[in-house]
Order: sequence, then structure tokens, then C-alpha cells
Amino acid sequence: MESFDVLIIGAGVIGSAVARELTRCKLKIGVLEKNRDVCFETSGRNSAVLHGGFAYDTGTLKARLCVEGNREFDAAARELDVPYKRTGKVLVGNTPEDRERLLQTIETGRVNGASGLSMIDKKRLHELVPAVVGEFAMLSETSGILDPFQYAVALAENACMNGAKFFFDHEVNSLAREENAWTVQTSRGVLRARWVVNAAGLGCGKVSDMLGIKGYRILGSRGTYIVLDKRTGPLLPMPVYPVPSNTYMGIHVTPTVDGNVIVGPDAEYIDDFSYYGVPQKNIDYLAKSASDLWPCIRKPDYIRTYAGILPKWVTEDGVIHDFTIEVRDDLAPNAVNLVGIESPGLTAALPIARHAIGLIAARERLEPNPAFNPRRKGIVRFAEKSPEEQAALVAENPDYGEIICRCEKITRAEILQAVHNPLGTDTMAGVKYRTRSMMGRCQGGYCQMRIAQILEEELGKRPEEVLYARTGSEIFTGKVREA
Repeated sequence: MESFDVLIIGAGVIGSAVARELTRCKLKIGVLEKNRDVCFETSGRNSAVLHGGFAYDTGTLKARLCVEGNREFDAAARELDVPYKRTGKVLVGNTPEDRERLLQTIETGRVNGASGLSMIDKKRLHELVPAVVGEFAMLSETSGILDPFQYAVALAENACMNGAKFFFDHEVNSLAREENAWTVQTSRGVLRARWVVNAAGLGCGKVSDMLGIKGYRILGSRGTYIVLDKRTGPLLPMPVYPVPSNTYMGIHVTPTVDGNVIVGPDAEYIDDFSYYGVPQKNIDYLAKSASDLWPCIRKPDYIRTYAGILPKWVTEDGVIHDFTIEVRDDLAPNAVNLVGIESPGLTAALPIARHAIGLIAARERLEPNPAFNPRRKGIVRFAEKSPEEQAALVAENPDYGEIICRCEKITRAEILQAVHNPLGTDTMAGVKYRTRSMMGRCQGGYCQMRIAQILEEELGKRPEEVLYARTGSEIFTGKVREA
């Protein structure tokens, strides 16, 4: 039975951030993930926005850690080599009531420590976003957009490079406190650890119960989205939001770092945390609602839909709680319990991780790891290079000369780097999230079979063993015809 100083349950953006920050210390660290890769659930299914910190109640962890994460993201993006843009963001209003609400939002942001917040008039609004519909807006200059897949992967890869060991396809089935350590029963065997960190996201309530910290009511807030073709990107230079309510930021439109536009999300509470389908009625509602803000949404530009689920800790009377980051020495010693980590968890991932680790450091001395390297180099993106740089890459490695994904101009060399990344990946989605292959206009119509063939060749798989994402998601069941 392998033993660790710390076992982290969950390899989403929070679990990966905790792992990365813990490798700054001399500890043996393991990460357990029920899926076959990082970022398969909440961390990869969201609006991909770097939040400014003005939308959260004063004095909450959400407010404080969001502002902290926003301020440090330039440095984090440089260290981890992930794409992001500090575009700014506008919250658009039309009525006197809207104006009052936005002024209140600015004051909340000011108290929270958010910077770059101001009211702008119609003229300035249309200079920033010409196609928007509105009379005035609140501008958040420090808000931005990022790639949630690449950010989560980068955190996990950096943790792995610094010694953390990742166990994919390892669902935690039970936890038991025995002889001053935790025995962790997984779907693939038993591990032990002095400390356990519950970063299970949608499964946080279930894992909290396993730890003996019972009573958290976790509801899923399910939001659906439409992805628009890149030709819409130039019409939307920054995220555009409506005036927010007390609990919901509203259906908005957001550019991506790669040039697409995302429409959504709507929001509904659900009990099934596994269903990610998008009904037609949701698509129609998203388009109609968002068109009131940005009338550039046309069906010919739809290229994909998706859904995401946020884990919300909600009381019986419907109150949504703040982030919970705790150690309950009386109930679950040596266990850090993270519950209800929803938005702005992506923005606040590193501050959340440091806060969690601080609870460990308050109970035992953590020795610094002098070998820790905060830097990670991402996959070279051939399409973003100049013609001269592209020629040099092809001369050095001919695999850069073979385009696998035509829509996104992804080369064979990039696919191979994704397959053989520090964490390893054996799924189509794992390659997709690292390279953007299958994310273009045709959504894999041209490249999917070529990527499947590369997985077969590089990993020694039979066609029937190639998975799209999760265990059981085989994309081939046999041959249509025999030779």
C-alpha cells in the first residue's frame, strides 16, 4: 500500500492548484481523480472569465480570494505559459434602476479591493463594444478571459514536474481514519496519507460525508452555452454582461482567447450531476436573451453547445453560502475540506490553494522545497507563429509540416506533444483540451479519425480501445466492413 504525506481528491483546477502549491514544500503528494484526465467537469465547463471581484458580498472568501487571484494572474500566466487577455468587461444598463444597481456594484467592488471600476456613458460604451445595445455601463478594466483547459492542465503539469503523482480513473469510494492516517479506498486500490484534501468539486458533499463532516447540502447549478464561429469574434472585444441580480450574473456574451464567442449561461438547479445535454429550448432562450445585449447571434454561426454544473452549498431556505475551506479537528483531523467551490473558483484557484495549505501549515511545520520550479512550458502553437518561425519549426521537426486539424491549423507535432505530456493522456478529449484540435468549425469532422489513429499508434491501442473522454466512451465498436 503506497503512502503519501498528502492525498488530494479531485484534479480540477482547485485540486491541481493545491497540488502545485504543495510541491513548494518537501512532501510526498498524490492526486486522485475519478476521470481519466484533469478538467473534465466544472473546471472545463464555464464562461472562461477572469473575474474582477466586484460581484461578491463584502467580507467573503469569494470576494477576497477573487481579487487576489485577479491581481496575480499576469504573473501566474507567465510562469505557466497559458494564454489569457485582460480585455476588460462591461455590465450594461438602460434604466435608472439599472444605474443604481451598477453604482452599488462599484461600491461593493471598491470595498472588496477591486480596481478599475467606473461608470461609462453610451458614447464610451459604444467605442469599447460598437455592437452592444445599452445606454450606459459599468466598466471593469481588470477583468479578462482565459483558457480554462490549458490553465488547469498547466497547474497539474507543473505539480507533476515538481513531484506530485497523479492517479487518474481512481474514484474514491471510502475514507477511514486509522492509526493517525487516512486509508483511502479507491476504485483501483487502497492508498494511505497523513493528510487528505477534499477538492472534489461536484463530489465535495459526498467526500465530506466520507470524512465524517456531514450536513452539507450541495446542489448543482446547471448552465448551458452556445459557441459561435470565430468570424463573430471581431464583433465582441470584451465580455458583455447585463445588470446582475443578487445571486446571478445573467446571460452574457464572452469572447474566448482563441477568437470564438460564448453565449450563456442560463441557470437551473439540478440533482443529476452527470447530465450535460443541451435541450433546444435552452439554446433558443440563450440566443433570444443575449440578443437583447448583443444582436449579432445568428444560427449559421452556431458550431457547438455545452453545459457546465457548479457545486453550490445551499441552505434549506435557498441561501447560497460562501466558499468553505476548513479543518474540523474534532470530526476529521488532518483533513482539509473544500465545499461549495464554484465561481469565481477559476480566477481564485491559486489563492484558494494557498488558503487551504495555510490550514495545514498552522498544524505542522512545512519545510520548503528548494528544488521547486514554478515554470512550465506549454505546447508550441504552430498557427500563431510567423511564416519564418513556422519554416524553422518544420526544418527542425517535419511533424510540424503535417496539419492534422485544418480548422485550427494544429500539426502532428502538437498532437504528439499532447499525447506524451507530463501527465499522459489516452483520450480524444485530453488531446482536444491541450491543442484545440476538434474545436474548430467542423468540430472534428476532418481530424477526429486522424487523432484516433495517432492514439492507436503511439499508445499501442486497438481501435476499440480508443476513448473519447471517460471510461466507457469508446468511439469504435468494431469494423463496418472486413478487408
